[in-house]
Amino acid sequence: MMTAQLIDGKLISAQIKEEAAKEAAQIKAKGVNPCLVVVLVGNDSASQVYVNNKKKACEAVGIRSVSYELGADTTEEELLHLVAQLNADEAVHGILVQMPLPMQINEEKVILAIDAKKDVDCFHPMNVGLLHTGGNGFLPCTPAGIIELIKRSGHTIQGQNCVIIGRSNIVGKPVAMLLMQENGTVTICHSKTRNLAEVCLGADIIVSATGKVNTVTADMVKAGAVVIDVGMNRNEAGKLCGDVDFDKVKEIAGAITPVPGGVGPMTIAMLMKNCLVAAKMQNNLM
Repeated sequence: MMTAQLIDGKLISAQIKEEAAKEAAQIKAKGVNPCLVVVLVGNDSASQVYVNNKKKACEAVGIRSVSYELGADTTEEELLHLVAQLNADEAVHGILVQMPLPMQINEEKVILAIDAKKDVDCFHPMNVGLLHTGGNGFLPCTPAGIIELIKRSGHTIQGQNCVIIGRSNIVGKPVAMLLMQENGTVTICHSKTRNLAEVCLGADIIVSATGKVNTVTADMVKAGAVVIDVGMNRNEAGKLCGDVDFDKVKEIAGAITPVPGGVGPMTIAMLMKNCLVAAKMQNNLM
């Protein structure tokens, strides 16, 4: 029985961080100290884990990391005031406000308030627009990580049929844009798609980002397809799993990402790259 190649996100993200560390050293040699500020509002435990992982990654790469941990009762006005201060601070290159935010704060207002040149999450409409028009700027971290996983594990995107399940602004839509930029032929599917299994069977590359267990089952995957699982769920037994029925699909696919250890580590590695892009852009080092 053939088993799929396991695409190791930990290994590939470590390579990217290593490249980023060399680049950070070169930027520092020119007198610029790349700096990322992370703002956490409230005490969401998943967000705290993310923020700690970002701090560790910054340390490993040589990026200065500053974090503001604000109370859950912080007002929108207080948060916007902090963002304005960070926008004005030339020593700060990247600003990341950890989502979700407490109910009293309008997330869209906060995203719009961040200077687009410091928006290392690539959520600002200006950066989203640049992504769609193929302009230079930041790449959204998870989608860019997915492209790196596919390419660095030895697979071609050009000319391939790519099916994306999920149309969120954070993964589905931007990954479609990036796959098109790599000359893939892209189909976006979602909860209203008819004959999803049939559409997926025509795919050379499947990216699932629905957040639902068993979105992709073995009967939906053609032999040799590359399957990228962006989901982060818990099954009935409480075990961490993705969108893909991993054990069965790995017997058919050509390559597959595990959960955990697939797409997850890539998001933070690509964030490090965006911080360096920001430091270079703001200091005319591009």
